[in-house]
Amino acid sequence: MAGIRVLIVEDDPFIAMDIESAVSEELGGDAELIVVDSVSQARRAADQPIDCALLDIDVVGGKTFAIAASLRAKGTPLVFVSGSAPSEVPPELRDIRFVRKPFSADELGRFVSKAVNKG
Repeated sequence: MAGIRVLIVEDDPFIAMDIESAVSEELGGDAELIVVDSVSQARRAADQPIDCALLDIDVVGGKTFAIAASLRAKGTPLVFVSGSAPSEVPPELRDIRFVRKPFSADELGRFVSKAVNKG
C-alpha cells in the first residue's frame, strides 16, 4: 500500500497508538500514517493529500468539525472515532460514519481498507 496517506487525529497517545496499530495491521508498513493531536496540526495535515482520515472530535485546541467538513468537501473518506455522543455532531456532518470508543480495531481496519481501495 505504498503511497497511501492516512490522517489520525487523536489527543490521547495510547488511543492514537491503538488506532495506528489497527491501520498498520490492515494496510501494512508502506502506508504513511500522519498522527496529530490538535486542531491546528490537523488543519495543516489536511491541507496535504490524504487518502482517508480518522478523527477524534474533542482534541487539543477544540473540535474537529471544520476539518471534517473540509475533508468531506474534498471527497476524502473519513470517520469520527470518539467517546462523544453522535448527537454532538452538527446536523450537516451526521452523514459521516461514527465509531464510538472503545472501538473495534477490526472495524477501523475495514473502514480504512475500504476507503483506500475505493470500494
